[in-house]
Amino acid sequence: MSLSLVSGTGHGLRVRVSQHQPMPLEGEFTCEPGELMALVGPSGAGKTSMLRALAGLMRPSSASITVGDEVWCDTEARIHLAPQERHVGLVFQNYALMPHLSALEDVSLSLLHLPLRERKARARHWLALVRITDEQQARKPSALSGGQQQRVAVARALAREPRLLLLDEPFSAVDQMSRQGLYELLAELRRDLRIPIVLVTHDLVEARQLADSVVVMDAGRVLQQGHPAQVYRSPRNARVADLMGVQNRFVGRWLGSLSEADSTERMGWLEWLSTDGVTSGPRLRVRDKGRLAPGQMVTWVVQGDGLHIGTGEGVDSNAATRGFVAIDAKVTEVRNLGETSLATAGILGVHGASFRLIRSGPLRRHLEEGQTIRVQVDCDWVHVMPTKSA
Repeated sequence: MSLSLVSGTGHGLRVRVSQHQPMPLEGEFTCEPGELMALVGPSGAGKTSMLRALAGLMRPSSASITVGDEVWCDTEARIHLAPQERHVGLVFQNYALMPHLSALEDVSLSLLHLPLRERKARARHWLALVRITDEQQARKPSALSGGQQQRVAVARALAREPRLLLLDEPFSAVDQMSRQGLYELLAELRRDLRIPIVLVTHDLVEARQLADSVVVMDAGRVLQQGHPAQVYRSPRNARVADLMGVQNRFVGRWLGSLSEADSTERMGWLEWLSTDGVTSGPRLRVRDKGRLAPGQMVTWVVQGDGLHIGTGEGVDSNAATRGFVAIDAKVTEVRNLGETSLATAGILGVHGASFRLIRSGPLRRHLEEGQTIRVQVDCDWVHVMPTKSA
C-alpha cells in the first residue's frame, strides 16, 4: 500500500484553546505526523467540541491551532481559516453518506475540483485501498453493511488528501467483528499516512489498542496527555484515574521522606487508610517525588501488573526486601469473562477497601469465591496523588 499523504514541513498538530462561553473549552495538546491521538472522556467532556474547533466548524474565543507550517487559527492575529481551507478529513459515527449516491459517486463528490474521468479514477483508488470491491462500489449505502459504509466514509475522507484526519467515534455504530476489521484497516493505513490523526472515543479499550497518546478531557478541560500505559499507570489526579478506568484506587496519608544513603531513588512512607479514613492498614515504601508534605491526605493507585497472588506469580520469599508488601484478602466475587476472570477481594484489616484482580490461564485457579488469598503488592507500581488535586 502506498499513500501520498504528508503533513508538510515543520511539526504536526499544535493546539491551545481557552474559552468560557458559550461552552468551556480549555487546554493544549500536540499530535505528531503519523501519530494517532485519542480524545477520551465522558459524555459532555468537550471532545466533539474540540474536534469541531480543529475542523473550523467552531470559532473559539481564544485559540492557536497549527498543522505543520500552516496557521489555521490564531485569535490574537485574527486568523481563522474556513473548513474548506483547512484540508481536514472527517469520519463520523453515522457515516454521513449520501443515500441516493453509490459508494463511487459519494467518494467522487469530494473531488469536484478534478475532471470527471480523473475524479472516478481517484475514487476507485481510495475505495480499493479500504477494500471495497468494484461490485460494492456501485452500491448505494442501503445495500452496504455498517462496516462497508464506514470504509467508504474513510475513503472519502482520505480522497481529499487531508493535512489532518479527524475520527468522531467512527466505530461505535458497527458490530464487534466489523470493528476489529476497521481497527486492522486503520493500523495498515497509519503506516503510510504521515499526517496527525485525532480519534474521539469513549471506549478506553479502543483508545489503548489504537492510540499512540491519549488526551483525557472532563468538563471541557484537558486534564492530561501521554502514552495510554503511562497515563493509566501515573494519572495526574483521582479524576483522571476514574476516567481511565483505574480499578485499584485507595486513600492514604503521606508520612514523609526516607533518608537512605544506599538508595539511588528518593523514597517515602505511605500509610494505607480505610475508606472512612479512621483505621489504618500497612505502610508502603514508595517513590517520593518531593511534592507532598508529611501528614497530607493522598489518593493512590496500583496497576494490576503490580498485584501478585501468593507465590505462584513469581514472588519469592525475599519479596519484602524488594519492595513487596503481603496483604491478606477474601475473594467475594468472581466473574468469568471468556478467557479471563475478574475477581473482587475484600482487604482484611483495611475497612471498605477491595482489590480488583484480572487473571487468565492457569492463574485463574487462585480465584474462588470465599477463598482467602495473599496478595503481594509491588510498591514500584504504586502512584501517589494529592487528594486536593482530585
